[in-house]
Amino acid sequence: MRNEQLPLFPPPGAKPKRLEEPPPAPPPATTMSLTAAITAYHEQMLRLGWSKHTIQAFGGDLNLFRKHVGSNLAVADITTETLQQFLTWMRYERGVPCSPKTFQRRLTTLKVFFAWLKQSGAMSDDPAAPIAHQSVTPPLPQVLHADQVTKLLATARALRDAAKSDARPYLLVTLLLTTGIKKSETMALRLGDCDFSNAAQPVLFVRYDDAKKRFKERKLKLPPDFADSLARYREQHAPREHLFECTARNLEYVLSDLAQASGLGDTVSFESLRWTCALRDLENGMPDDLIRQKLGLSKITWEDAGERLKRLAAKPL
Repeated sequence: MRNEQLPLFPPPGAKPKRLEEPPPAPPPATTMSLTAAITAYHEQMLRLGWSKHTIQAFGGDLNLFRKHVGSNLAVADITTETLQQFLTWMRYERGVPCSPKTFQRRLTTLKVFFAWLKQSGAMSDDPAAPIAHQSVTPPLPQVLHADQVTKLLATARALRDAAKSDARPYLLVTLLLTTGIKKSETMALRLGDCDFSNAAQPVLFVRYDDAKKRFKERKLKLPPDFADSLARYREQHAPREHLFECTARNLEYVLSDLAQASGLGDTVSFESLRWTCALRDLENGMPDDLIRQKLGLSKITWEDAGERLKRLAAKPL
């Protein structure tokens, strides 16, 4: 009988056969669950080197979708109607505010995620493709123009210098217009955060008790007359530890009353004064990154805030 067994070694002079590369891993099965797909996509984002902020945002968006439709739902069973129902629930029925910017980001997350699933072979069709991806431009924040700032300061100064004096409105307005700090940062200020060792240029230290927010801590210039205003304010209101020992609502009323007295309607708030400060700094030539640091914003947050600030600067009066 002829020996049909192949030789273990090639005959002399024969060229060795090139070893073939292992075939690529098969694409995810179409029966994979949504949870498994999200886990796989998380690993994909890590491989691509995406920033931790982006990964966290995308992961949060996908987990919200998973909780709504069900963790064990097979990705092959997800349709365009499934996505539309989720988007409607998120925007109108969930009971939690969903800003246009947040809605846009979550729709982007779904589109990127399902496009990847189709490309990987986990889905034969992309259910997110038919959904229109409309551009959402957030409204511009309210700011005060130069003449409005002049009126506001004049009214606050008159209150400070009146016979029945109240230095608090002037102290608050000059603080916000000069530093651009947020309402929560204003409420957290302690008397010891003001440094008057250099009489010509007093400074403010914005501090955070939460170690995770220490990157927001900063040193900011105060108005030159802040020491005088603070002395009058302390004599009148006698704060013991914090600069403003009242509720945030009380300070909002102070700003609202001051705006009405100045003939400015409802244009004055913590937010409008913060943006007014940033806009004035931009128009005075302060570099973008210094404005970002002054406002205590991360580079990710500044991408949106900086774009809105430039739109404000370009807006006609």
